[in-house]
Amino acid sequence: MNQQIFGLPDPQGHARTLAAGWLKLGVFALLAAGLFSLLLVLSRTPGVQDMIPWLDFFHTALVVHVVLSVVIWFMAFAGVLWTANSRIEQPLWDKAILAVAAIGTVLIILSPFSGDGNPLLNNYVPILQQPVFLWGLAVFGIAFTWLIIRSLMVAEWGTPSEAGVYFSILVAAVALIALLMSGVNMPAGLSGQGFYELLFWGGGHVLQFTHALLLMVAWLWLAEATGAKIRLAPSIAKALFGLMLLPVLAVPFIYLQYDLASAEHRAAFTQLMKYGGLTALPLGAVAAFHAFTAGRVGEAVLRPQRNALYASIVLFAAGGIIGFLIHGVNVVIPAHYHGSIVGVTLAFMGLTYYLLPRLGFQPAGSKWAAWQPYVYGGGQLMHILGLAWSGGYGVQRKTAGAAQGLHDLPQILGMGMMGLGGLIAIIGGGIFVLVVLRAMYAKPHQTSR
Repeated sequence: MNQQIFGLPDPQGHARTLAAGWLKLGVFALLAAGLFSLLLVLSRTPGVQDMIPWLDFFHTALVVHVVLSVVIWFMAFAGVLWTANSRIEQPLWDKAILAVAAIGTVLIILSPFSGDGNPLLNNYVPILQQPVFLWGLAVFGIAFTWLIIRSLMVAEWGTPSEAGVYFSILVAAVALIALLMSGVNMPAGLSGQGFYELLFWGGGHVLQFTHALLLMVAWLWLAEATGAKIRLAPSIAKALFGLMLLPVLAVPFIYLQYDLASAEHRAAFTQLMKYGGLTALPLGAVAAFHAFTAGRVGEAVLRPQRNALYASIVLFAAGGIIGFLIHGVNVVIPAHYHGSIVGVTLAFMGLTYYLLPRLGFQPAGSKWAAWQPYVYGGGQLMHILGLAWSGGYGVQRKTAGAAQGLHDLPQILGMGMMGLGGLIAIIGGGIFVLVVLRAMYAKPHQTSR
């Protein structure tokens, strides 16, 4: 398109180089997460699970997989968009931020092989209780804090999508403040899983609004880039992005009103995310309507982007619906957040395909790239439906092997569907990583003399 209203301008100069660096970091984090996810799925699949004796390694792999595929990948891609949306005239600081983040990521990847993991499966940022992991997480956290402060100083916010990206930085800053407030108000003597659960509970919930804002930016951007003519005034679009910012204003009051360790504190953040997330519905509905009613785009190079957009909308909607079906502590909970997380991931995958040639890489217009969102999204849809089905029959979350207690046929069928879907999704994720790495490291076409 000649003019984009709902996309970001192509990054130039230092911003282009740095955005490419953040994208590489995110893709390599996904590559490592995929290797760990293979062990996760096999250790919970009926018939296969009995052949894997590493129950504790299951939990260690689960921790590293979650941190890489959710924390590192999402934050790295936020770095892509925040950097692309910035005026960077003195790149030294920005290069240092990226380098520190990369060092932290490498330490996290190596941590399972440096000694006993002693995993803690607390929410949002699960923990390995060993020095290499904790140092890696701390180093990456310092880099991300640095990135937030830097982005607030240099980010643009004139167009609707620029405003959406800027609001996502503001929300990330609030998430950081929530993390600090949790640390300051931590009950004395608390340690282990209880400590980390309280530490990350508030900030983790707030950070989901950052992902939701970037998801809406991605949907509108991809819909417009693949041929949709979005009938929404820029001023209204900005206002709807601002609407998504409003729930975060309640965060300081939650900390002031409720004790950190109280049930009311936990419930307040749960309700904030559950109902505050509905503020994304207006923009989401606009993006989904225009995405599915736009005419077919004939250009092969646009098919991966369009297919990723379709798959993202379906998975995110499925995850949201399942979230309202949660009762008790069972695998309906991971079905909900896997749907939501994968919906965001698919949108970021679609933007990756779009941004590759704009960041100096080769385009990804192959048939593999076109089918990848459907393979990954279809597998993940099977995965979450299997989990949701099994949760209805009482299968508990965060268990593996015999500890799952799969005695009834519906439980076995549900978890079998989960396992098959997970394996298909791993294949789809692997295709994405291979396609993107090939585009990143392909030699430029040589012109004949």
